Amino acid sequence: MQRRPPEAESVANRIFRLLDAFSQARPALTLSELSRASGLPLSTTHRMVADLTRWGALQRRDDGAYHVGLRLWELGSLTPGSLRLRENAMPFMEDLCTATQQNVQLAVLDGREALSIERLAARGAVTMATRTGSRLPLHASGVGLVLLAHADPEFQERVLASPLHRYTERTNTSPVRLRELLADTRRDGYVISVQQIELISRSIAAPVRDADGSVIAALSVVVPVEGVDVRTLVPAVRATALGISRSLGAPIAGRGG
Repeated sequence: MQRRPPEAESVANRIFRLLDAFSQARPALTLSELSRASGLPLSTTHRMVADLTRWGALQRRDDGAYHVGLRLWELGSLTPGSLRLRENAMPFMEDLCTATQQNVQLAVLDGREALSIERLAARGAVTMATRTGSRLPLHASGVGLVLLAHADPEFQERVLASPLHRYTERTNTSPVRLRELLADTRRDGYVISVQQIELISRSIAAPVRDADGSVIAALSVVVPVEGVDVRTLVPAVRATALGISRSLGAPIAGRGG
């Protein structure tokens, strides 16, 4: 099939290319950086960024760089499943954050990553590299391992067959070991991830189920490597995930985990 000339590209595709230029590593970009990252001419970038800024999709900082605006966040928060999940989960997450004085996170599966849709940060808790809207690897995070453990077996194999990035010397990149870990996660109803992404932290994660018993999210508490007996927090994390699941109508009895 013959490719369309650049001038035939739709306006929507150009907008997507501009928005795709932003990431956690690049949350703010200048016009020149947006032009290079999107592959669009500087004049086109300037015109489209002006339109996006007027609409509220982008915001301009005092230094001239642009970042994603609140209008996009408002639209994203209206996703039906995500909105109901967050509303139901928040009271439980607040209680868990208060009781543990640690960071609490809720994530869902999005493509081949875990997407953090809510995070509560306790004062004095370990610093987290992620925030709401951040993406986490499935093989190297507590929430990711829970979501992967309960995903379709064919999807699991595709993930395990792909290149698995090593974030620290503790990151598990062995498909054989990961299969064992996923089986343990399904059996035990939780997983403990130690120094997989950052050497300063560990996490305990458990599944959240919906009304038909399917795992739709993962809840985790992130703690420092030193000073916390991580296993003492397992009952609290599991109980909180169970409470969220019950609030969503999950048939808990007899399902385990």
